[in-house]
Amino acid sequence: MSRTIDYYFATQSPWAFLGHERFVQLLRSSRRDVNVLPVDYGRVFAASGGLPLPRRAPQRQAYRLVELRRFADHLGMVMNVQPAFFPVDGTPSSLLITVVAQHDGMPAALRLAGAVLAACWREQRDIASSGTLAELLDETDLPAERLAQAQGADARARYDAHTQAAIDAGVFGAPSYVVDGELFWGQDRLDFVARKLAF
Repeated sequence: MSRTIDYYFATQSPWAFLGHERFVQLLRSSRRDVNVLPVDYGRVFAASGGLPLPRRAPQRQAYRLVELRRFADHLGMVMNVQPAFFPVDGTPSSLLITVVAQHDGMPAALRLAGAVLAACWREQRDIASSGTLAELLDETDLPAERLAQAQGADARARYDAHTQAAIDAGVFGAPSYVVDGELFWGQDRLDFVARKLAF
């Protein structure tokens, strides 16, 4: 049995935002380690048959907003289901989280991921902006030089490797959690993740 959970997500995913803090609490209570793995879901969708949001049927797009409001209300979370900066490119923030994981460790990457998700879905900030990302580094007590490092070839290679690992693991949506080789898709499956961790 592995002590480490693989956490695959998109930094612009509302579902990852809804589940992130509950997942962090599960990690703490279970005393499991985590691999924080931001992923390029454009590539994942191409491999798995998924469609990016703008290409989905109008009925599905409308129902998505209903479900986001339902879950936010149910969880007591403040959330803008149609934020000012969305759709937004998740690549810059994903690369930043990747270099933070490399240099500062997974707990720091997990903290930054939560800040990025909240910036998009609660605080109406542009997570593709280098200015916003610099602010988030400062707010999470992380080194400012990580922003420049995120532009390097090594960060891109690691991000590409995360994406390939997700595809190899059968991931098709965000967020996804792999516990002892078992895949759980969606923040609404965190109860099942908790049961798995209790064994």
